[in-house]
This record gives sequence, structure tokens and C-alpha cells, in this order.
Amino acid sequence: MLKRTFDLSLALGALVLLSPLLLVVAAVIKLEDGGPVFYRGVRVGRGGVPFRIFKFRTMVVDADRLGGPSTADDDPRITKPGTWLRRSKLDELPQLLNVLSGEMSFVGPRPEVAQEVALYSDEERTLLSVRPGITDWASIRFYDEGAILRGATDPHETYRRVIRPEKMRLALEYVRTASLGTDFRIVVATLRAVVGAGRR
Repeated sequence: MLKRTFDLSLALGALVLLSPLLLVVAAVIKLEDGGPVFYRGVRVGRGGVPFRIFKFRTMVVDADRLGGPSTADDDPRITKPGTWLRRSKLDELPQLLNVLSGEMSFVGPRPEVAQEVALYSDEERTLLSVRPGITDWASIRFYDEGAILRGATDPHETYRRVIRPEKMRLALEYVRTASLGTDFRIVVATLRAVVGAGRR
């Protein structure tokens, strides 16, 4: 109950505070190619229940049909606005709506597509016992995931080999030690990572 109160308070406050910025971003995306503002891909949530995630669209329309689920910085599917949206992580802000609906938490393991969840080990399936989140330790550790994958012949294979093992370890560690104190530290660390990236 305390975590849910934390989520609702933070999500509502952020939406109110950031609403002018969200409207500007939405307008920029719409003006770029006339396509939809949001990307609504299917992810697997708590208890294995699928849901549609909210993200600002950073790729061309029907990008899912043109390539795999992992995206390098040099992926040709990324639109011009999408480049800076991904770098600044502004594309993730609409997930505040998923937090309000109860499908996600502010902090928790990042939600995966069904094909990745199907590969979970028995231990990794414990990640489905909590709400997925907008950010977690892995999101901070791999803040520049797109740069890591840049130049890869098969970005998703590289993701599975280079990023996934540590990402799973950090996610499992979060589930084992989750607390409001941990959530607060992750939110602060995420803000520092965003500010630091903006200065680069």
C-alpha cells in the first residue's frame, strides 16, 4: 500500500509538472511524419499478464515489423526527434500513465516482450511477482544501451550476450531487497543519470 501511494503521488506530481513539456514533445512527433504520438507495444506485467506500454514514438510507423526488439543508436528506424528523445529518456515519460493505471510501478524491473519472458529461467520468473517499473538499477547501469549496441550486426543477439546477464542479476537483486528506501535511492540515481546525460 505504501509503495502504491508512493507511485501515485510521484506519477501525478510528475504529470502535472511536466504537462507543458509532454505537449511540446507530442507536437514535435506529430509534425515529423503525421504518425501516432505514442508507441503502444505489448509487454508482460505482474503475474505474467500482458499490457500495452505507453512510450513516445521514436521510430518509424510499423517499426516492429521492420526489425528486432533491441535498438542500437544507429538503427535506421529511429526518427530525427526519436534520437534526442531516446538520449534524454523523454520517450519513457508517458509510462506515468501505466503507473496511474496500476500496470507499472515507478521503480521495478523493466517489462519485457513475451518472447523474452518465454526464455526466463525459474529464478528469473520471480521478476513477474512485482509490478514492472519505469526505472531500476539496470536502467541506470545501461543508460547508454543504444550506444553499447551501436554497430552490432545483430543488436538483439548482442543484447542477450552483453547486457541481459547483468540486467537480470540487478533485477533479481531488486526483487530480493525491494523497499521504499531502495525505490527512493533509485529515483534519485535516475535523475542524476538524466541530468548527467544532458550535460554531455
